[in-house]
Amino acid sequence: MKTHRLSADRLRAPTLSAIALGIALLAGCASGPEKDVTAGWSPNKLYAEAMDERAAGNYDKAIQYFEKLEGRAAGTPLAQQAQLEKAYAHYKNGEQAQAIATLDRFIKLHPASPALDYALYLKGLVNFNDNLGLFGFISQQDLSERDQKAAKDSFEAFKELVERFPDSRYAPDARQRMTYIVNSLAQSEVHVARYYYRRGAFVAAINRAQAALKDYQNVPATEEALYILMKSYEALEMPDQARDARRVLEANFPASPFLTQGFRRDSGPWWKLW
Repeated sequence: MKTHRLSADRLRAPTLSAIALGIALLAGCASGPEKDVTAGWSPNKLYAEAMDERAAGNYDKAIQYFEKLEGRAAGTPLAQQAQLEKAYAHYKNGEQAQAIATLDRFIKLHPASPALDYALYLKGLVNFNDNLGLFGFISQQDLSERDQKAAKDSFEAFKELVERFPDSRYAPDARQRMTYIVNSLAQSEVHVARYYYRRGAFVAAINRAQAALKDYQNVPATEEALYILMKSYEALEMPDQARDARRVLEANFPASPFLTQGFRRDSGPWWKLW
């Protein structure tokens, strides 16, 4: 009787195939939909966990929880609170665009909310941080045109807050920040005017100095704007205009060091005054 011996390779083949099939099945299970650990949580527990994650600096996880809470508690004050908390988490996470979008949506959907003053304050604060980043580079480097939209948007949010809610707990700080923004924008214009003057672009310097004087009244930058105006007219050999600028400078700043010392030496970024 003739027998057949199977080779070792043929004996191992089914075993290896079975192992491969098992691995594939396990991989398929692992790649399935991830279980939602929050599925059985109450809205209050979900809110508490989201706040804990945010306090720990886990902003991405906190944002996910706040978004879930918005859906589960839709139509309740808790859902509104989740929106505001999510906006703050975006802000702390450096996601200004997402924070502003969330706040704009809140303001549009809940115009009568008792937290509207906070929403406006936070919107101003988010753009105010952009404002600091915008001007923070100003020290001793040359400057050209810069986008000032964030600073102006911040000012408008704070302005709406103090006009609509003058007694809000956030109004005093908003007013201080508005003053700072105006001074910042005016100083930025003067810095650019000085940049043009030092490079011999006297007409451009005059235009920027005049813009600062027209758009921003009663700000510290007015003094230098008038001096740049005077010096630019002198450089262009326009004595009448130069005398007019000097007269206004002397009338408003009779002890101005610009008249005796000229331009100040840069000793550091002006924005550190805040």
